[in-house]
Amino acid sequence: MGDESGRRRVALGALLLVVATVVAYLPVLRAGFIWDDDQYVVDNPTLRTADGLVDIWTDPAATPQYYPLVHTSFWIEHHLWGLDPVGYHLVNVLLQALAAILLWRVLRRLGVPGGDAGAWVAAAVFALHPVNVESVAWVTERKNVLSGVFFFASLLAFLRFRPLGEPAEPKHDRSGPTSWTAYGLSLGFFVCALLSKTVTATLPALLLVLIWWRTGRLGKRHVLPTLPFFAVGIPLGLLTVYLERLHVGAVGADWALSVFDRILIAGRVLWFYAAKLVWPHPLAFIYRRWAIDDTVWWQYLFPLAFLAVVAVLWLQRRRFGRGPLAAVLAFAGLLTPALGFVNVFPMRFSWAADHFQYLASAAFITLVVGLAARGAERLPGGRRTAAGIAAVVLVALGALTWSRCQIFHDRETLWLDTLEKTPTAWIAHINFGDVLVEQKRYDEAAEHFKRALELNPDSPHAHYNLAEILEARGRLDEAVAHRKALIAINPKNADAMVGVARARLKQGRLEEAEDYYRQALAVDGGLAEAHAGLARVLQLRDQPRQAMEQASQALAIDPDNLPALFSLASALEALGRTDDAVKTFQRAREVARTAGQTEAAVMISKRLRTLGAS
Repeated sequence: MGDESGRRRVALGALLLVVATVVAYLPVLRAGFIWDDDQYVVDNPTLRTADGLVDIWTDPAATPQYYPLVHTSFWIEHHLWGLDPVGYHLVNVLLQALAAILLWRVLRRLGVPGGDAGAWVAAAVFALHPVNVESVAWVTERKNVLSGVFFFASLLAFLRFRPLGEPAEPKHDRSGPTSWTAYGLSLGFFVCALLSKTVTATLPALLLVLIWWRTGRLGKRHVLPTLPFFAVGIPLGLLTVYLERLHVGAVGADWALSVFDRILIAGRVLWFYAAKLVWPHPLAFIYRRWAIDDTVWWQYLFPLAFLAVVAVLWLQRRRFGRGPLAAVLAFAGLLTPALGFVNVFPMRFSWAADHFQYLASAAFITLVVGLAARGAERLPGGRRTAAGIAAVVLVALGALTWSRCQIFHDRETLWLDTLEKTPTAWIAHINFGDVLVEQKRYDEAAEHFKRALELNPDSPHAHYNLAEILEARGRLDEAVAHRKALIAINPKNADAMVGVARARLKQGRLEEAEDYYRQALAVDGGLAEAHAGLARVLQLRDQPRQAMEQASQALAIDPDNLPALFSLASALEALGRTDDAVKTFQRAREVARTAGQTEAAVMISKRLRTLGAS
């Protein structure tokens, strides 16, 4: 009867976690795709075919980041429900609920303060805390929730291999066949976690912290089982660091940081995340990227204060127990990949992001719930009072999560909220500007691109979009200025060179137009637009043979290039090859009609009539 009753309690506890999580996250089931979801899902070619699935596993550059299990999950969903965002969001929510259930079972085995009830409350806080909304409501962050499930599953299996729930290790040996099966499962789940997101490489270090907490020592028999975890985790972690620099682009001035800079970032980030867990307001998709200056004395207070906390907890471990120190070390250790010691691309916008502390939040939450459980023992009414307080906290967190979910409904809502909270976030101005461009609100978009350039003068995206808007408005000199800024940022930006040439061609400044077209072709000889533009310039400069040569090269690359066809026909006409010119004009008119370019088709028909053709 006892076992049956225990199983019922476990089932009920798990059901409550699932229901609470789903209810809190219901708004995301009406949400769409947002930032980066295009790269990961909507426009990801690897999700469409069996060959794409092979590429997901064998080509690290085939996907935005080499997390093959994440992209495999997207591949499966793409074949089940296409691009309906509901399915992707629902899977994320259910993974969050499963991660919370596994965390509950882990904490129960570890024997955290408050017993099974304390473990459940900590897991429920993890499930419902609004800091984790970014990881659940953002489809791209499948990386977090999927890796979290495998991370906690690996930890739970390891605790079955090496139970740590008692204050000291049992004297008898627990290394039987079942135990080693659990060890194999733990290692397997760990590999799956790494293939979902390599921040989980911190697991073996966490295991050592937990062993020290529960046993008070770290001997050979404690360390040896973790060595295979280190052996797998370290290489995959280093691979991610390498790909983050080479493939994602986490290199350059934004990451030119001294050792002292990185220490200052780490110290401040630790306190920032802890504060957001204690008081989750305001939460923003992009936080202000605070200035780091290793010559400013007060900035050293953040890392020094953290070290002071660790020192006090170490010196007072007999008084407080090892638990608080273990929790603080676990929190900092799980945050290590996001503390600024290694380059990650989002550091370009901010030193902190809610989704960076997804796993680490579990350690801090456990610490706070454990301290609260001990304090509740002194309250009048004891457990009943504690249960009431816990219920109020969970309802409040669920309400905050429900509210936070609204922000992730669509890109416009997301970026408006971000700009309201972080008006200095240049990337938010750019992305909101893109939304406005899609809505054809070009003047408003231009203002946001200008603001982005005030905050970050070297933003290629802002320069490019402003140039496009200005050129469409006929403000060619201003558009050229932004194209030249792009060339200054990247001297091999052939597209920007073509843009300058195109504007100068419209202005009749043929010599400068020719110069920029030739510069573009020197960088990339396969640009059909550059060949076609140069052909037009040469034709206008009465060089029909050279114009014909450039137009032919353009058509060899793009047979339906309308400007190239027109220039070729004009060159043939100038050379007296009327029959060939007529055929080429007719071909150009056909292309124009197919492309829906009515005005071009009408103009070409007039040229044909002057040649005596229809």
